[in-house]
Amino acid sequence: MKIDVIAVIGAGIMGGGIAQAAAQGGYQILIEDARPEAVSACLLSIRKRLGKRVSEGKIEPREKDEVLSHIKASSSLEDCTKAGLVIEAVTEREDTKKEVFRKLDGICSPETIFASNTSAIPITRLAGATKRPDRFTGMHFMNPAYIMKLVEIARGDKTSDETIAAVKSVCEKMGKVPVVVKDFPGFVSNRVLMPLINEAVFCLQDGVASREDIDTIMKLGANHPMGPLELADFIGIDTCLEILDILRGGLGEKFSPCPLLKDMVAAGKLGRKSGEGFYDYR
Repeated sequence: MKIDVIAVIGAGIMGGGIAQAAAQGGYQILIEDARPEAVSACLLSIRKRLGKRVSEGKIEPREKDEVLSHIKASSSLEDCTKAGLVIEAVTEREDTKKEVFRKLDGICSPETIFASNTSAIPITRLAGATKRPDRFTGMHFMNPAYIMKLVEIARGDKTSDETIAAVKSVCEKMGKVPVVVKDFPGFVSNRVLMPLINEAVFCLQDGVASREDIDTIMKLGANHPMGPLELADFIGIDTCLEILDILRGGLGEKFSPCPLLKDMVAAGKLGRKSGEGFYDYR
């Protein structure tokens, strides 16, 4: 199936990054969010990022204009009818995602492929909200999606070979490296990453070392570009907690979140997006 138009549902950090990456790959993009202000902010962020690339001499002004011309905005799912691929990037809550896909299933062509950017929720469960489990897959982009190369493609129980081939082709046209994994909670990336972050939070809670020293040890000792607490702030502490809860539900108590992580979310300390997390960004 030839895919020319991609709809991205959700105009947050991930949705905006995916939309930009796909537009840079030459696709026509519809970015949809029920909140018009979110769409406006998303388009402004994309414009600023492309403008920065122009000022740094990485792209020509005409390339910036061409990418922007590929992106259209909407606040209605009804506008997704022409999409050959729909990538959902709404909040990491299973009920919310399922409701989006139920609506899309009645709007889009039966040929349209559905993909979720979920970082942890099993694809087979999400696909169950539709009548097209064979045309449903996971496309887990890394943040920031307009830079990071990896896309973790999660194959559900009924995902067809044709669907996997189509989304791999899309990823490659975007300049990404697709890696296909089985449908387990957290797939590979977060099944490995979240316990690391969680243990770092336990180290901080237990007074083993300061936040700066924990991060320095992992950056210099394991050659990580960011320390685990710094990375948790970047991802969003609430998102880390949601993923750990999903992992615990699917894989057992060894993924139980550190109490300090829960306390920070309850206090609204969510990381960079709230201005304060393990570090202060205000």
